[in-house]
Amino acid sequence: MSDRGPGELIQWYRCKVSKDDLAKLNQRSDFWGFLQTVGFLALLAGTGTLAFWASLNLPWYAVVPLFFLHASCWHFLINGFHELIHDSVFKTRMLNRVFLWIYSFLGPYNHIAFWASHTEHHKFTLHPPDDLEVVLPQSYSVKNFFKTGFVNLWHPWWFLKGNARIASGRLEGDWEHHLFDDNPRLRTQLIWWARFLLAGHLTIVAVSVYFGLWQIPLLITLAPAYAGALHFFCNASQHVGLRDNVPDFRLCCRTIYLNPVFQFLYWHMNYHTEHHMYAAVPCYNLPKLHRLIKAEMPHCPNGLYETWTVIGGILAKQKADPNYQFQAEVPNPAPGVLKLDAAKAAPAPAPSEAAPVEVAVAS
Repeated sequence: MSDRGPGELIQWYRCKVSKDDLAKLNQRSDFWGFLQTVGFLALLAGTGTLAFWASLNLPWYAVVPLFFLHASCWHFLINGFHELIHDSVFKTRMLNRVFLWIYSFLGPYNHIAFWASHTEHHKFTLHPPDDLEVVLPQSYSVKNFFKTGFVNLWHPWWFLKGNARIASGRLEGDWEHHLFDDNPRLRTQLIWWARFLLAGHLTIVAVSVYFGLWQIPLLITLAPAYAGALHFFCNASQHVGLRDNVPDFRLCCRTIYLNPVFQFLYWHMNYHTEHHMYAAVPCYNLPKLHRLIKAEMPHCPNGLYETWTVIGGILAKQKADPNYQFQAEVPNPAPGVLKLDAAKAAPAPAPSEAAPVEVAVAS
């Protein structure tokens, strides 16, 4: 365990990238920002329109898969919301703000709460008590997966209960009090956004019911309540089973390789180690960053099947031994720096042949 004091900054290890290359990678682009952000919204509009049309013209057994397709994509709104929170998608800052509000409402998410929490998560990744956004060990069961991965009947209640509580000004838990007790301005913003989410989505439901358009709430407000399986397999892979209290993102974050469709949906967050290591790099530049530092990276699982085969093995060992943590094998000593121009010509990433090393960590 770390002997770091609460709030003490961490001296993170970062793979070697030259200042010139990092400056290029950090450059935001309105063009690529629009392509990712508007392209994703266009995809949701397309799947939603198709599902709505099908509900009026096709039998139920054709309609249900289309609604599930739409909701499967809808779940990835949180990854776009996450990137916009970082203010790194567009070169024009106001575009980041406007699309953040849109994504936050559609989600529906409270960007005030997430920004406050996520800032600490990046500074103190998996170093409690300063990071309580993700706390290890994480555990998942087949029962919980089926409950959230297909139909989550509790989601509407959680949405109403959670936002009603915050809208009334009540905070719960150590983490919420830690984030907002000493910042009245931020707390006021948190409360008003919760009220806006409640009013907006209850209006959508009420108007839809009045006009007999049952499809609209299912396609917007209730979309997060079903078909979350694909998003779970992508998003839950980020830190599960890895090490806490270590100053090396390669040991506490997981990068995986995905096909281009899943990578677009996931907003390139499969390069999660790179995202933590250099958080200012826009998501669409993370593949370039990965090629630069690949020689210093541990083995990256190729696809969701390999990823969850590895994670499943780790979780089984943690169930038998709660103190067990997985430690990836990292190159030592670190190789030299690859230049950005050379990385452009590098072949597509492939899984390393090196087998990871597993160690038990005492509590």
